Amino acid sequence: MNQTKHTTVKEFIFLAFSSFHQFQIFLFVVIHLAYIACLIGNISVIILVRAKPSLHTPMYFFISTLSTLEILFASAVIPKLLANLIAADETISFVRCFAQLYVSDSLGATECFLLAVMAFDRDLAINNPLHYKAIMTHNFCFGLAALPWALGFITVLIPTIYTAKLEFCGHNEINHFYCHLAPIQNLICANQFTSKLITNSAAMFATFSPFILILGFYTHIIIAILKMKGTRSKQKAFSTCSAHLIVVSLIYFSALFVYLGPKDGHYRKFFALLYTVVTPILNPFIYTFRNKDVKAALWKSSAEHMGF
Repeated sequence: MNQTKHTTVKEFIFLAFSSFHQFQIFLFVVIHLAYIACLIGNISVIILVRAKPSLHTPMYFFISTLSTLEILFASAVIPKLLANLIAADETISFVRCFAQLYVSDSLGATECFLLAVMAFDRDLAINNPLHYKAIMTHNFCFGLAALPWALGFITVLIPTIYTAKLEFCGHNEINHFYCHLAPIQNLICANQFTSKLITNSAAMFATFSPFILILGFYTHIIIAILKMKGTRSKQKAFSTCSAHLIVVSLIYFSALFVYLGPKDGHYRKFFALLYTVVTPILNPFIYTFRNKDVKAALWKSSAEHMGF
């Protein structure tokens, strides 16, 4: 029997930037600044929503929840990435790797489910405005916000536990910049069919199920907007959905390039880096600059602090 089958893997080595040593300082500075911008932008949205009574509505409650998700997702991946770049230590322990894998993948799944909840909220607001406030009570909103977290963390739990129990034959080099199920499964020495089947099933449920729901809700919204008589009513209805549509497109197109893009590892790592670093920065700015209520609250808050 091959002895390597019994080799215990105690740590993994990231190979994402092993061929770009001359750019590691540059990458560290850029990613570090991006991480700071992500924290400032998303924390600002959370504080603004909580501080301004005019933003105490279900839509902004879900936006602040999305900002919380972006902070947690970025914080699960970027600090370790920065440490790898600056310290030239590209290793991570087995336990920490699977902890990072579970948290980051769960947060990614949670984000997809939350986007579907936000689409439902917009659908209800446009198609049932008279009963919207009666339906979207505080407890109902809290339940809707909690549901994506439960679904996201439960969905990723099974493939994570199953993969962690498999033999790695001493293979421990991950061709990625953080622990993610797909590249780790390539290190498994046993038949990968069952592992990939479980993982792909979970990924399909966490991404395509919310996407189908989002398409359904927005089809219903578009039909309702087309039936509206006044141009101003149509513009107002569309403006409440435009920011969410941009965020959905940004997240799903980034994920699409990561999973279905060119097979070349460098391209996939590049798009994964965009998804991990850039998307969490853009989301708060999209909601800020595309939303009149948020801009008004932001300007009012700035004026109050400046003494105007």
